[in-house]
Amino acid sequence: MSPRSADPSVALVAARAADSPDLELLADRARGCVACPELAATRTTVVVGDFPLGARLMLVGEAPGAQEDTSGRPFVGRAGQLLDDLLVEVGIDRTTTAVANVVKCRPPANRPPTTPESRRCRGWLDRQVELAAPSLVVTLGGTALAWALGAGIRLRDARQTVHDWRGLRLLATYHPSAALRFGPNGEPIAALRTDLRTAAALL
Repeated sequence: MSPRSADPSVALVAARAADSPDLELLADRARGCVACPELAATRTTVVVGDFPLGARLMLVGEAPGAQEDTSGRPFVGRAGQLLDDLLVEVGIDRTTTAVANVVKCRPPANRPPTTPESRRCRGWLDRQVELAAPSLVVTLGGTALAWALGAGIRLRDARQTVHDWRGLRLLATYHPSAALRFGPNGEPIAALRTDLRTAAALL
């Protein structure tokens, strides 16, 4: 029996998400999710994501941080501010861009989400992609890359390729938090800027 099938929460979340006919009902259901007991016990809010009507671009990150957990919106902390600056620089309007995370609840102490947590939450994000139907998805960081293309694929190998994914186009790039960690002269921020510029051109 695979780990995925051994955890009944994975199938339960996937079924509830798949049965959601629109993003609003899906968001309501996700806000009541308790599939990950530790996350449900420590979160302030479920950060469902931003889904402007008709968004052609969808950005997918890892998990909410402290400020996202408080505000209920994705990418509003330091990493989000950097992302906003880069989006403006390349000519992408965030107000018309869908933004979500692989995991909808903040892991304690901002630790990375575990593989079981990502699996349990997957149904919500998969259905969000189906309902939002963007023309381009950009994954930010390794957790989002693993959600889209599977574990074991290195970000360096997946970058700079327009992947044909579920009938959509997909680009993989670094998470803005990596750009902050490595600083203004590091590889991640240069790659992120280049990849977002590619995304803008594709749109």
